[in-house]
Amino acid sequence: MSALARLSQCPRMTLAACRSFRPAPMSQALLSTSAARTDIDSAAKFIGAGAATVGVAGSGAGIGSVFGSLIIGYARNPSLKQQLFSYAILGFALSEAMGLFCLMMAFLLLFAF
Repeated sequence: MSALARLSQCPRMTLAACRSFRPAPMSQALLSTSAARTDIDSAAKFIGAGAATVGVAGSGAGIGSVFGSLIIGYARNPSLKQQLFSYAILGFALSEAMGLFCLMMAFLLLFAF
């Protein structure tokens, strides 16, 4: 409120008395944003963890593809059974490792940050 407006509202008061009028201080609870900040942080955690677990679905599809190809390859040439199986286990291990890394990142986002 401007000084001129204060003088017009209280004409009988002195200038010093009008200057002493100050708006009431707001309570600290109204200015606190910690609850909203916590909600945003926890929502970001859950969104990030959900996005990180999408890689587990890709890992499952990769493992299915590896063993499907193993069955097709074995049906075409049964004499290569041992070599095809070793390649399939290698493909399984690499696909599963990527899925476990995605799962590890999801748990880190949820519980470490």
